[in-house]
Amino acid sequence: MYAGSRRHPARLIPALIAAGTLLSACGSGADASKSDQPAAKVTVTPAAGNTSAKLGSEISVRADGGKLTSVEVKDDKGGTVAGRLAGDGASWKSDGKVKPQTTYTVQTKTKSTQGKESSATSKFTTERADKVNKLTNTPGGGQTVGTGMPVSILFDHPIAKDRRADIEKALKVTTQPKVQGAWGWVKDYSGKDRIDWRPKDYWPSGTKVSVKGALSGINSGDDGGWFARDYDFGFRIGADHKAVIDVPSHTLTMYENGKSVGSITGSAGSPQDPTRGGVHTVRSKNAAETMDSATIGHGDEWSLPSKWVTHLTASGTFLHSAPWNKSIGVENNSHGCFGMTTSDAKKIYDFLPIGSTVEVKGTANTNKTDVGNGLEVWQESWTEWQQRSALTH
Repeated sequence: MYAGSRRHPARLIPALIAAGTLLSACGSGADASKSDQPAAKVTVTPAAGNTSAKLGSEISVRADGGKLTSVEVKDDKGGTVAGRLAGDGASWKSDGKVKPQTTYTVQTKTKSTQGKESSATSKFTTERADKVNKLTNTPGGGQTVGTGMPVSILFDHPIAKDRRADIEKALKVTTQPKVQGAWGWVKDYSGKDRIDWRPKDYWPSGTKVSVKGALSGINSGDDGGWFARDYDFGFRIGADHKAVIDVPSHTLTMYENGKSVGSITGSAGSPQDPTRGGVHTVRSKNAAETMDSATIGHGDEWSLPSKWVTHLTASGTFLHSAPWNKSIGVENNSHGCFGMTTSDAKKIYDFLPIGSTVEVKGTANTNKTDVGNGLEVWQESWTEWQQRSALTH
């Protein structure tokens, strides 16, 4: 019995060793490094190393065998390209399109289906544009303007009709408080293409307006060229100051928040050159300038110095001092402007900010002023204005 009991442990030792070896092998498999596992494959479009990527392209990133955990795209000016990651993490796409002659750096982080994390960097450069289109915005960023001011965007080069919808979609107006409005395409008095955004009704005082144009990489047509940048500006609506001119009574009445705050007398256009009717928007002002007859088709009949000039139409409908006129407040004898004494012209100049409105009533001129002849968006009804959108056709 004693000898048998000594042999029994000897038989168990190999089994225990084997069991220990088996446990050790299982532990090694669970803690194995992921370095030998394949990483997710990342594909960037346009491809890395491309030195003439096609304009109008979006930037896209795809992960095969895993998902994207981070995508960061920057241009060579340090600007960040916004984009959206798909819900499943398999792809990413830029919100906009690539800009001309720009180098982009795409940095990605991925996690494979086996859990391996990896990162990669890709670079490409876009082709040069033969022509670049730019814009000028009115009002300027940071300005405080009147309650009739539209957002007005004037383009350097023509906008092809089949490109207008894409450009309009790329422009966004945000207001605080929310204000209903719409874009409309206009032919500016200069002959250039323009797009304006006007509210349905006059702005409430104090409204904050933000305008963003995600235009970079959009083609405006063969004659217009490509946009090479985005735009972002804002402005504020100031006090509610308006004026109404009653032509037969030779008066201009000032209104603040809808209430009359005073009137002055003046002289509107003569029966031969009646003042343009309807609602005009103050487009600019000049403390002193010369009233030149040649600018309104009257040759060299006169050249008269004037002060406190408030500009309404681009074709020459102004509010201004007329010290040469001896019939102010008695006779309408101007060539379409509203002339006043110098002190009254200064009063009106100070009262009406750029973007405020001046309504002309009782004039013999029944022709509607073209919207592009200044900032004349209030010459049309809301229904008429909406038809100017490229998205309604």
